[in-house]
Amino acid sequence: MTTSSEDVMLQVSEVRYKKGDGTLYVMNARLAWMAENRDTVAVSHRFADIKTQKISPEGKPKVQLQVVLHDGNTSTFHFVNRDGQQAMLADRDKVKELLQQLLPNFKRKVDKELEEKNRILSENPHLLQLYKDLVTTQVITSEEFWNTHAKEHALKKVNKKQNIGVSGAFLADIKPQTDGCNGLKYNLTDDIIHCIFKTYPAVKRKHQENVPAKMTEAAFWTKFFQSHYFHRDRITAGTKDIFAECGKIDDQTLKAAVQQGAGDPLLDLKQFEDVPLEEGFCSVSGDRTAVNSGNIVHQNMIKRFNQHSIMVLKTCTDVNTANSNPTSSSGPIGNKSTKDKDGSGEKTKHKDNLQNGDMNGDCAENPAKKQRIVEKIHYDDLGDPLLDTESASNNIALINSRKPQQINLAKVERYLYGPVPTANYDMYEDPRRMEDIQYRLIQSTESWNQRVPHKILVSSTAAVNALGELSPGGALMRGFQEQSGAQLVPQEFEKDLRNLYLALSELLKHFWRCFPPTTQELETKALHMHDALQRFKMAKLKPFEDRALQKLSPLGGTLTQHLNRLLQAANAKFATWQERKMRQHK
Repeated sequence: MTTSSEDVMLQVSEVRYKKGDGTLYVMNARLAWMAENRDTVAVSHRFADIKTQKISPEGKPKVQLQVVLHDGNTSTFHFVNRDGQQAMLADRDKVKELLQQLLPNFKRKVDKELEEKNRILSENPHLLQLYKDLVTTQVITSEEFWNTHAKEHALKKVNKKQNIGVSGAFLADIKPQTDGCNGLKYNLTDDIIHCIFKTYPAVKRKHQENVPAKMTEAAFWTKFFQSHYFHRDRITAGTKDIFAECGKIDDQTLKAAVQQGAGDPLLDLKQFEDVPLEEGFCSVSGDRTAVNSGNIVHQNMIKRFNQHSIMVLKTCTDVNTANSNPTSSSGPIGNKSTKDKDGSGEKTKHKDNLQNGDMNGDCAENPAKKQRIVEKIHYDDLGDPLLDTESASNNIALINSRKPQQINLAKVERYLYGPVPTANYDMYEDPRRMEDIQYRLIQSTESWNQRVPHKILVSSTAAVNALGELSPGGALMRGFQEQSGAQLVPQEFEKDLRNLYLALSELLKHFWRCFPPTTQELETKALHMHDALQRFKMAKLKPFEDRALQKLSPLGGTLTQHLNRLLQAANAKFATWQERKMRQHK
């Protein structure tokens, strides 16, 4: 009845199923029912296949329990204990409570997979149509579809990570705990470490240099929380502090950001200075005064605020650039430096240009600066100029790169040549000229009766044949048929044909990837994909051809010619491979 690995957790006798009495068994992985005087299980449902359970309402004469499966089928068990109604209810409640405990352990995994698959199909209409064309028609199995054809869509969700923000007081939230030996213990998680790396790029660089080559992970973070870089109130740092250079790196980054500007090329932050009111008796002093260094803590705090603001602005710029240029993520844009995920790396060339004060070449390649200059010189009344972003590096190039608007002319000859004056226009008013024209018209009309009848020149049969050849679908109008094929095919057939192309292209893509079959796995896949192509032809392509021939004759025979050629090419490749394989085994 059961395997050696199954344990019977509950056994209830006197349970009726479809007018047959028997015993209901609740095991560790399934629900089974076996008839009396039998040694084989008649009903067996795995817990993973059960969607829910239902019981009969109170007050009903029958005490029943029904299990509903994921495929929509149901099984109803009727409890018929001889001891009465209360005994029936007690037996049913035992089974119900035990199922309530066991079903959630199997339901979570199945429901999660089904919900994920339904989400992928609902977000990708083309994949849903492919599922209907391949799985519903039994061209391939559902498991094969999700393992091969829909694998890329499933991996996109796994690899897609959301860029989370950093709390301004995340370090204050790391509350140390005493370990009982005059020491402090910090509980660091992956999210906290990620926030530290994102807030302090220099710490990430030191982590890459020292862990695990020079010290362990725990030793590194111990030194970090003991360092001068973490406790900014200290004026001097220890000689063995590995984070002593981090402050200098932050100062260099801050200086480079000031030289680079605040995103506005027409704004120079270096020209700003603090002028207190008491200096010069409320007058503006032109000379810079010495910085009051009486409170080093305040200066460090202001410096950290500025550094945090600069990093926030850089993050916003990186997000906007990634959204506007999703495909060109490898190349630099403007004067943005090449950075890692936390913005710690910079281009050497860009840094040298900033230190030397060479801003012309860098700004010439910066689209933000060009956009800012265009906003300054652009007037709405003059219209929008058409600019070439690659060549427009200065004002002259901007003006020269404007493209004139084209004029749409119905007849170009009239625009190029104009009206042609008629020579000797006054001759038409000459009475002798008019008499000559009338005489020629009379001679022409006299010769009309002498024409040969058209019945003698062209027979009726030849005229009908010529008309048929010149009609759409005729021998002389094949080009016309191809050009107007989109208009002759109904929208329903066009949609079905598009779906056939999508499904066949998906099968052919995996078929041609198997060649050359250098491994046993590729050979097995090539055989399987060839069989899938044959099933697709019989299940989808052949019915469409028959329907098109009946309703779109004679155009229906030409709709699937290209699809058949694709299948013929795949069959020829498969036949060649089989012949070569047979010759090698001989």
